[in-house]
Amino acid sequence: MATPTSSSGTDVPPVLPSIPLSKEPAPGSGDQSIGALVRDVTTHVSTLIRSEVELAKAEVTTEVKKGVQGSVFFIVALVIALFSLFFFFFAIGELLSIWLNRAAAFGIVFGIMIIAAGVAALIGYLRVKKIRKPERTISSLKETAEVLQHRGKAQSNGTPQLDGTAR
Repeated sequence: MATPTSSSGTDVPPVLPSIPLSKEPAPGSGDQSIGALVRDVTTHVSTLIRSEVELAKAEVTTEVKKGVQGSVFFIVALVIALFSLFFFFFAIGELLSIWLNRAAAFGIVFGIMIIAAGVAALIGYLRVKKIRKPERTISSLKETAEVLQHRGKAQSNGTPQLDGTAR
């Protein structure tokens, strides 16, 4: 969902209906039915929740933008360090070529790099393999689905629920 922008180009938060914050009833509200009161409460709770979600979204969006801007510099540093490794390994190859044949020296450096990459890949694989499914969330969702199906069947049959879960 795109946020509206003002003429100056800044983000403008979406306008949400306000929630009355006074304890005084509105004029003529003393005669409201229970249904109208429930409707008003539902509307106010819904508005409150939407407002809270919009506030959280605005705060998180701002912080994520700051994080992305900061992480760009870490990525640049990582790229520079990665390109610098080429010169480091080349220097090691040249150093070894003092005592060995040049091809053998660079072959040794290449072999060491391949072994290091293999070890890193193995460690990464073992760490990823340890990741588990969110078992508690899955079981909670299954329980919720079962309860909702049970309630839906009971309500469609017109039978009252006697287990004390319905209130």
